[in-house]
Amino acid sequence: MGDGLPPLFLELLGSEIDVRPWDESPGSKTLGEVQAVITYGHPTVDGPLLDRMPNVRVVSNHGVGVDHIDVPACAARKIPVGNTPGCLDASTADMTLALLLAAARNVVVGDKFARSPAFTHYDPSILIGSEVSGSTLGIVGLGRIGKQVARRARGFDMPVIYHNRRRDEAAERELGVTYVSLDELLRQSDFVALNCPLTKETTGLIADRELGLMKPTAFLINVARGPVVDSDALFRALSTRRIAGAAIDVTAPEPLPRNHPLLSLDNLVITPHLGSASDRTRRRMIEMSIENLRAGLAGESLPYEVRPPQGISP
Repeated sequence: MGDGLPPLFLELLGSEIDVRPWDESPGSKTLGEVQAVITYGHPTVDGPLLDRMPNVRVVSNHGVGVDHIDVPACAARKIPVGNTPGCLDASTADMTLALLLAAARNVVVGDKFARSPAFTHYDPSILIGSEVSGSTLGIVGLGRIGKQVARRARGFDMPVIYHNRRRDEAAERELGVTYVSLDELLRQSDFVALNCPLTKETTGLIADRELGLMKPTAFLINVARGPVVDSDALFRALSTRRIAGAAIDVTAPEPLPRNHPLLSLDNLVITPHLGSASDRTRRRMIEMSIENLRAGLAGESLPYEVRPPQGISP
């Protein structure tokens, strides 16, 4: 369900599984025949929808984040949920650094200027960016992706500080990173990278107060989920130059309305949720989604199962 499955997905899935166009209209008879669900593009799967699909045996998510799937509701109905952990860590970390560099060095603004009639001669005094090498990087969410970001930052000689719900002393020893509170991270960092999952605790994590703690020369990079950042607060911080800039791969809502004020800003880089959009990564995500799907249909344990909250078992 969600966006239509790409040709590669259908090719690897094979012909023995009957794939039908998704139809969730109230009178649809198709829902009662559904035995497995692949979520592609973050459609919502909740209890009321599952009640209209009494024969579903597995929900397989194309991606790691499952904030769009009610995992407890699935578990209560004995439906296992699978996702694709690990395979997209590197590509998402690459995207984090790509956005960071683009924002710091005026890549998007520079590209537009270089294509415009205004660029008639080289002027060394324009579009002076921010130095990345040696600048402090603050990572919010030092999980699998955050650790990959920290490894890449070492190539730029960036001191790395991080904030997690729990301190990770093993990562500190391995990566040379330093644990600080969220407020301290925001105060110290030249670049703040959001790589945390979307949960109740992280929804609205970065709003007016938090942006107000950042340096006026700092940049915010969001490759997590859109709702982690308050969009209105981000517009206020960028439009008043309270912070130097931002680069975001995700928004709230997603996509933004075409008249949203954020789209008018020249100190904001926006990409359309491309974090895992590399050829090798997307192929592996499809393969893992299909592995979960086949296991669930066969009544076997999913190879990449999302564990339900404690006390609830599928």
